[in-house]
Amino acid sequence: MKVLSVCGLGQGTSLILKMNVEQALSEKGIRADVEHMDVSSASSMSADYIITSNELAEGLEGHSAKLIIVNNYFDMDEINQAIDEHIAKA
Repeated sequence: MKVLSVCGLGQGTSLILKMNVEQALSEKGIRADVEHMDVSSASSMSADYIITSNELAEGLEGHSAKLIIVNNYFDMDEINQAIDEHIAKA
């Protein structure tokens, strides 16, 4: 499974989101390749899931990956809930 964590510039916050998503997936026993990048790069990458903010999700509409919205990239409770609702149940 491939997961993209996406922020505006693809550097700081998407890297933090990537680390938090990897931690949450690992704790749930879900194996995935998680990469971090900006919206423009993500729009041309193949993936199973894209985790990003509500504002940036508009730039990824039409992408084949399932979009998962996380508003606070630092909130592990929100990230865990999003993974439970979208990935763990899949």
